[in-house]
Amino acid sequence: LPLRAEMAQRNQLDRESFSCSICLDQLKDPVTTSCGHSYCMNCIKSHWDAEDQRKRYSCPECREVFRRRPVLKKNTMLAALVEQLKKTGLQAAPADHCYAGPEDVACEFCTGRKLKAFKSCLVCLASYCENHLQSHYESPTFKKHKLVEPSKKHQENVCSRHDEVMEIFCRTDKKSIYYLCTMDDHKGHDTVSAAAERTERQRELEVSRLNIQQRIQDREKDVKLLQQEVEAVSRSADKAVEDSEKIFTQLIRLLQKRSSDVKQQIRSQQETEVSRVKELQEKLQQEITELKRKDAELKQLSHTEDHNQFLHNYPSVSQLSEPTDSINIRPLRYFEDVTAAVSELRDLLQDILRDKWTNISLTETEVVILPEPEPKTRAEFLKYSCEITLDPNTANTTLLLSEGNRKVEYTFKQQSYSSQTDRFTDHLQVLSRESLTGRCYWEVEWRGWGGVDVAVAYKNISRAGSESIFGRNDKSWCLDCDFNSYLFRFNNIETPVSGPDSSRVGVYLDHRAGILSFYSVSETMTLLHRVQTTFTQPLYAGLYVYFGATAELCKVK
Repeated sequence: LPLRAEMAQRNQLDRESFSCSICLDQLKDPVTTSCGHSYCMNCIKSHWDAEDQRKRYSCPECREVFRRRPVLKKNTMLAALVEQLKKTGLQAAPADHCYAGPEDVACEFCTGRKLKAFKSCLVCLASYCENHLQSHYESPTFKKHKLVEPSKKHQENVCSRHDEVMEIFCRTDKKSIYYLCTMDDHKGHDTVSAAAERTERQRELEVSRLNIQQRIQDREKDVKLLQQEVEAVSRSADKAVEDSEKIFTQLIRLLQKRSSDVKQQIRSQQETEVSRVKELQEKLQQEITELKRKDAELKQLSHTEDHNQFLHNYPSVSQLSEPTDSINIRPLRYFEDVTAAVSELRDLLQDILRDKWTNISLTETEVVILPEPEPKTRAEFLKYSCEITLDPNTANTTLLLSEGNRKVEYTFKQQSYSSQTDRFTDHLQVLSRESLTGRCYWEVEWRGWGGVDVAVAYKNISRAGSESIFGRNDKSWCLDCDFNSYLFRFNNIETPVSGPDSSRVGVYLDHRAGILSFYSVSETMTLLHRVQTTFTQPLYAGLYVYFGATAELCKVK
């Protein structure tokens, strides 16, 4: 047995000694280079054919460089020895490695069927299997070479002009370059080493990851808070149902149907509110999932060893989406008003039944104000556009309305308007006919050499005196538009506003959320001023027209 093992070991050494390190098969037409390494004639020729363009020929084993392409002759002694070994039954050992598939990085030095690459060298700009990589570990020549995970993209690290590895990063043009490029195309540009740029971008990446992780924590807290709201809504609804049923049990059978109706309305309201909260939970959970996915991508990118590959992928991976607005929960009233309404009904039941039945209406219950993001593009704003007309009964008698009561201008003569208590008597103002609640958007186009005030106001704003001017009281909000300037007024407090000049102003109102925003409208929309408050009454659009100006409520699509 020891003799057999020794023979097997010697046989294995013989196979390795007479194998070509390029094709890993038995030598065919063996040739020997001046550095002493032997290859198949066709293998070494193919290897040097690939190096013809660079005019630099090297030994695949020790990487010794030859100034000229060596002329090879068949090693007759080695060929005879190989033939003799064939007769004794010696065969080259089959490579005990995985072959490269279509998606794998293949060894560039294997001939025939190629093996999977084990490493790529950023200096040699080549990929090697384990066998062909040995010289990088054994020869001092390759000691400083940078080995990374196998990549098909290492040629992207080569400057197409100088055919050398790019180790400089041009911050001006945001691309990797070779150092000689700084003397011509990139002369005078802001340049650093690729390693230094990678270090800086790596720091930014870590900051981005911290930001993502913080946002994940914030979203998870919001999800928990919303779950508490679901439970609170359900508890309040359950109590309201229970109290209502107790009261209705004291009534005659005629009221049993009404009891069922109230119960159904409460449950419907509960289902609606819970559904809205659940929907927001799902949106937040989706955002958490997306943030975790983005974090994973950034983590993977942070481990990329190739500086240039890192910098190439960084811009597309590092962009983060805008975060969802934080939720805004108003004080909860739930369904207590239902119980009070039913109790009052019980006390008045006998008198009501003698006259006529009065329906019990559930008081609107605002449980949770879900954060609906404000529109960002004009197309999104136009989803909330509303048709608004001016009310002649509120217009100052020197104002002329036209274009279906959408356009207003000052005239020097009195208009034949009827006498109305709602009319502005001292100032050139007019309100809209329609009241505004919910989410609304409209645009005002103004012309002429005078200015225009674009406003919203409560119906009970004064109609005479200085306190009736838009923005000079606590019942109206006003944007004063003049050439080259804007001014916001509320409760007689003026706030200068900066923004691009435009003859069209967009107004966005979210009555329930208490948001009022004014925009300069041109090819893009620019926010001029935003108000966050609580509106206690329906609002009406208002216009104040100065001498020499006209204003029109636009028809927008």
